Amino acid sequence: MLRATDIRVRIGGKPILQGVDFRAESGQVTAIVGPNGSGKSTLLKAITGEVDSTGGLEINGADIRRRKPWELAAIRGVLPQAAVLSFPFQVGEVVRMGLRAGISASRSRLPEMALAAVGLEGYAGRLYQELSGGEQQRAQLARVLCQVWEPLVDGQPRWLLLDEPVASLDIGHQLVVMQLLRRYAEGGGGVVAVMHDLNLSAMFADRMTVMARGRVTASGAPGEVMTDAVLSATYGCELRVNAAPAGQSFLLPHMAVAP
Repeated sequence: MLRATDIRVRIGGKPILQGVDFRAESGQVTAIVGPNGSGKSTLLKAITGEVDSTGGLEINGADIRRRKPWELAAIRGVLPQAAVLSFPFQVGEVVRMGLRAGISASRSRLPEMALAAVGLEGYAGRLYQELSGGEQQRAQLARVLCQVWEPLVDGQPRWLLLDEPVASLDIGHQLVVMQLLRRYAEGGGGVVAVMHDLNLSAMFADRMTVMARGRVTASGAPGEVMTDAVLSATYGCELRVNAAPAGQSFLLPHMAVAP
């Protein structure tokens, strides 16, 4: 399990997170959703140590802050919201950085396998800067996959911690990535993803944590938190949750729904 307890973050003297409790289980996809500025990315950065925070942080039963960097690198891979490279690396070189950070450096075919998994087979020799924004994001995801390729190692789950992994992707590649995350969880690993698309979250997540104004407003299975009342209050506009013919929940802004 990954657990955060009473997490508080202040940036420039301003409170960003105000006593957030969060948990994610291995074998599941957990989506963190909420409006812009709600604290989603800050919570992920607190969990990964990118921002200073107070409160409890545990991964696989151990205090995250007491873990050495190489120990953390062996059990969790982190995808930031954006990554900028100043030098003309080839895509294969970027992806191989994940091998050096993880414990699978001897597995030379992993970069090729990771690129294929994100739909970038044959891209290893291309310059990273020549890729589209969505292709760069998928190349970075391939790098993270190289770091923690196996969801389970010696019975211990590994984790993908991802900030908006599908935000810049077209619908086809969104589905490729979300299906990849689903398979990783089904293999015993844990996935935590900051998401904006509520419909994709409802389709693929086992658990959703809804945030607003630096606090958690709801947490549970998609069917429990995807309600008119919760989402309308969280996003500050009238929303209506509906069910597709197959029974999958989806929503539209109320103003877009014919009376």
